[in-house]
Parts: sequence; structure tokens; C-alpha cells
Amino acid sequence: MEKVKDSKLAHFANKLAVSHEPGLSTTQLMLTNEDLKPVEPERRQWGAWNFVGFWVADSFNINTWMISSSMVVAGLSWWQSWLCVWSGYAIAACFVCLTGRIGSTYHIGFPIVSRASFGIWGALWPVFNRAAMACIWYGVQAWIGGECVQLMIRAIWNSWDPKNPKYANTMSGSGTNVVMFVSFFLFWVGSLPAIWFPVHKIRHLFTVKAYFVPTAGIAFFIWALVRAKGAGPVIHQKSTVTGSDLAWQVIKGIMSAIANFATLIVNDPDFARFAGKPRDALWSQLFTIPIGFAVTSFIGIMVSSASVVIWPELGGPVWNPLDVLTQFLDEGGSAQRFGVFIIATAFCLAQLGTNIAANSVSAGTDMTALLPRFLNIRRGGYICAAIGLAMCPWNLLSSSNQFTTYLSAYSVFLSSIAGVIVSDYYFVRRGYFQIKDLYSARRTAPYYYTFGVHWRGYAAYIAGILINVVGFAGAVGTKVPIGATYIYNLNFFCGFIIASGMYWILCKVFPIPATSDRWLEVGDEIRNPSLVYDNDSDNTPYDMEAVADEAYKGPTAHDGEAKF
Repeated sequence: MEKVKDSKLAHFANKLAVSHEPGLSTTQLMLTNEDLKPVEPERRQWGAWNFVGFWVADSFNINTWMISSSMVVAGLSWWQSWLCVWSGYAIAACFVCLTGRIGSTYHIGFPIVSRASFGIWGALWPVFNRAAMACIWYGVQAWIGGECVQLMIRAIWNSWDPKNPKYANTMSGSGTNVVMFVSFFLFWVGSLPAIWFPVHKIRHLFTVKAYFVPTAGIAFFIWALVRAKGAGPVIHQKSTVTGSDLAWQVIKGIMSAIANFATLIVNDPDFARFAGKPRDALWSQLFTIPIGFAVTSFIGIMVSSASVVIWPELGGPVWNPLDVLTQFLDEGGSAQRFGVFIIATAFCLAQLGTNIAANSVSAGTDMTALLPRFLNIRRGGYICAAIGLAMCPWNLLSSSNQFTTYLSAYSVFLSSIAGVIVSDYYFVRRGYFQIKDLYSARRTAPYYYTFGVHWRGYAAYIAGILINVVGFAGAVGTKVPIGATYIYNLNFFCGFIIASGMYWILCKVFPIPATSDRWLEVGDEIRNPSLVYDNDSDNTPYDMEAVADEAYKGPTAHDGEAKF
């Protein structure tokens, strides 16, 4: 009877399993499937212009629109805050290109890249961290997308207003009302088809978004300035801070831009691995990111400045573009309602693209690495969407909740992960990966380390967190020494530098296998490698000298086939 049950259970498990290469061992089925293996040449369809379109599309979102608001409120002038945006995103672009090159050279995503520095099994923790945050952010961004949908519906039916007495007290005790929940649910349902498409095809969504959304944003910009008959008083407002206070506000402004990009810095390999050539993911990202995000921020500053003139009774600038659109709707008029509908649709598409790029694909890729036998990127994306719905994001975004502060401060943990990965690839291994071994759980494999965990990577990761942990506590409301606050103001840099430096030192003192003494990227040799174990025994010792000798021969086709 037990055998019958076992056979039925095995049959059911096989039905749920995703596609994978035949001949893999049971252990390997816990490490790879078709979505985790290196991208084969026919799926490397992202060219330089696809990356340009991707970042132009991603730059136009509500968070970027409002990023200068906190800087201006803190005392900076508009142009000082704008320079902070330029500087912050230019620095973030450099970090993105550093991690993205790994993916574009070896055509592997973040979960596989992290195995080299954290170990075959040790990589599961940073992958889980990233997946959990992506699911939470998916719900938060979907709620904001629902606000866009609410404006679209209200532009057609004006009674669809959360302040309407007919709907205001509905769903009492839930933290929301029927107008906002239905709008959120419509956005959530409308996002599901976009999750279905494979990553190498989803680039078309970003191409459409790159044309439509910035055009609508420029129209919004012109509309506001025409209504205000100028740019408004914010652009004439001078800085209200001086000396060291001014310097620290500038630093905090730059760091807020970098922190806003922390998740994308870590998971850029998930997209860059689909690049045709490494250079396709280099210059296109390096220049498009600061330009795209700075232009969006500039439009946000100008529209908010114009709002002071248009609605002086509000007593100050309206930084949230959705609130500006709400003010236009309150004025009435068919022309304004049509304009609001088009612009709200653009913001809705912007939120969809951002949610897919930064959260759905990332969570799907990470979940695939957590349970590769049964999950692929598509299934992981739908699980992410389900969690985003179940978490009731409207409660997290309530004015009395500090959860958004926690989310923003989480960049200190991601900076340590990025520091370890960058140090491992550029300074320790010097660009050299043995791809097949990144999918091997053999005890003699070079990335197995100690029981599958790389203690050097974890020591560096923890060190990068510890430098910021006291300041992190201060950011969420605990009283801490001023020195910790100053360190935390440089949180991403501190975490990244400490983690990367500590990792390099530990690897120098305690050398690791599978490294090169000279720069040696052999990603060009990867075509469609078989990940099935060869006939060598698990007990065959790992010959470090043989690996080094083979590395010095140079990346020939024969060496690539043998190694990969």
C-alpha cells in the first residue's frame, strides 16, 4: 500500500515539475532548470537599444517623479536637489554596470552569480532576501498602480471617488474602501498577463512604455506650466541650509537616489544575461539611467512648482503627481478629464513596467533558485503577485505605519550583497567563472566550500551590515549616537566598501579555488552547456593547479567546451 502511495506521489510530483535537462541527478534538480541555466544564443535577444528603452521606461515612475521633494523640503534649492539626482543615479548606473557585466558575459542571473561568492547552498539566503523584498514591493507598487486606475475610472465616471459618501464607509475596519480596493484589484488582475511572457520577450512591453509614457509626461509638464503661466515659485526658492548642514543634505540626497536603485543594482544580471554581447548592457545603461531619471525628476519639480500658482489655497507645492491629477479632476471639464485619463493611463503603464522589471521578474528568478524542480520564472512571478495581494498593502502604506521607512532602509543589506559579489568577480576571481561548477553540489567542486556555504562571503556580508546597523535603528526611530547617523547617511557606500574590502582580505589570507591571476573572462565560450555530471567520481580531488594551467591557455573553443 505504501508503494502505491509513493508511486502516486512521485507521479504527481513529476507532473508538477518544470522542464529541465535530462540526466540530472536528484541534487542537481535542486540547483537548476531551464530558467536558471546559462541563456543559450538564440534567447540572447536584448540589444543596446532594448536596454535604452528598458531604462527610459523604468525611469518614468511616481517614485522618481517625487524623489526631489524630500530634498527640497529638507532645505535644498530645486537645482541642488536636481544635481543630487544626477549624481546619485550616475553612481547607481556604475554599480548597475558592474553587476550587469557578470550577467551579460556569462549569461547567468543573480541567483547563480551569488553562488560563486556565497556558496552553492549559502546563496539561498541572499536569494531569499531578495525574493521576499520583491514580493513586498510588488504589493506596494501594485497599490500605487491601483491609485492610477482609480483616476482613470473617475475621469470617466466622476462619482468613482473615495471621498464620495456612497463609498467612503464601505469595507469599514479593513483600512481601505471599495473604490480603492476595486481599483487596486483591477490593476493586479491586469498585471497577470504581463507575467506570462518570458523575459527575453518582455522587452517589447518596455519599448511601448518608452514611447508612450515619456510623451504623456512631457504633455503633463506643458499642461501644468501653461495653466500656471510659468514655472512657479519653487524654482526661485533658495536653499535654506548652509555650511555642513548643506553638505550633509546633499549627501543624503545623493544616497537616497542610490538607495532607490539598490534592488536593481543587485538583480541587473537577471536582465543583462539576455544581452547579445556584454557591451550591449554597458554604455546603454551607463548613460540612459542618469539621463532618464534626471529628466523625470526635473518634470516632477516643474509640475510641483506650477501647482503652487494653480492652487494657491493648498498652501504649498503638490509633489505627488496623482494628487495633481486629482486637483484637475476636482475642477471638472471634459477636456481636463480626457487629459487626466491619458496621463493616468501612462502612470498606470509606468507602474506596470516598473513592477514587472524590479519585482515580478526578480522574485520569479529568485524563487526559481529556491525550488528549481517545481518553479520557473513564470510560476514564481505569479506566486509573487499572489503574495502582493494577500499582504494587504494599503495597511503597510498607512500614514501611521513606518513600514515604508523599513523598506527604504533595507538598501543597507543589499549593499553588502552587492559588495561581496563585485569583489568576488572583479578583484578575487578577475572575471573567471567555471560555469558548470556553479550547478554542482559535489563536495569537491570549487564553489561548494564548507557544506555548500562560503564562510568568507558571509563574514564580509555581516561586516557590511554591522557598520550600518546602529544607524539603521536610528532611521526607524531609535535614538542613536550622532556618529552612527553620519555613517548611516553614507549607508550604501559604507556597506558596499566594507563588505567588498573584507571579502578581498579574507580571500587573500585564506585563498579560494577557481580564480585567475590575470583578467580572464571566458563567457564567449558558453553556447548551450550540458550541466549533467560527467563520469568522474564525487571523491576525485579538485586539482587547483590544473585549473590554473588551463586558465592560462586562454579561452579557446576546446577549453570552453571542456570546462563548461
